Amino acid sequence: MNQYEIALVVNAKIEDDERTAVVENVKALVERFGGTVTNVDDWGKRKLAYEIQKMSEGYYFFIQFEANADAPAELEGRLRIMDNVLRYLVVKQEA
Repeated sequence: MNQYEIALVVNAKIEDDERTAVVENVKALVERFGGTVTNVDDWGKRKLAYEIQKMSEGYYFFIQFEANADAPAELEGRLRIMDNVLRYLVVKQEA
């Protein structure tokens, strides 16, 4: 099992319960592909470096998880089509 982290920027114009649902969906995807979530770090609302889809702010989440090597590609495929996810990045953490 490898250690990974997802940096997730979520639409700031949605309600709190919708934002929570997006994070829960990402955690469920990690578990569906055989991973286990170890930590979720909520950085809150931040100003974006540049506008994305005419938005200047977003909510930042960092989700650490353990998974097999094929899980990040599967996750990226699903994150790409999620409506309220503005940007994402999945990186492998060194041990």
